[in-house]
Amino acid sequence: MVLKPPAFDEVAQKLRELTETSPLRDFEKNAKLLMASMFERMDLVTREEFEALRESLHHLRQETARLHERVAQLEAKLGDVEREGS
Repeated sequence: MVLKPPAFDEVAQKLRELTETSPLRDFEKNAKLLMASMFERMDLVTREEFEALRESLHHLRQETARLHERVAQLEAKLGDVEREGS
């Protein structure tokens, strides 16, 4: 186990204090607020909404494929019936 000299702890504490009170901290807060405001106006969806829509689309695609297959089968039967009637 490596022990840190007390000077490193002191420097780390000073750096933490500087970042908490620096203008950069205010800039970060303001930038986050600005970005949150922009995202709010962009009409974005949440991850949960996206996943729910994706799952719905997957099921709709499966149902569409099933219906295409069913239509093809019915068209084939109709063709057979028409040929028999001719």
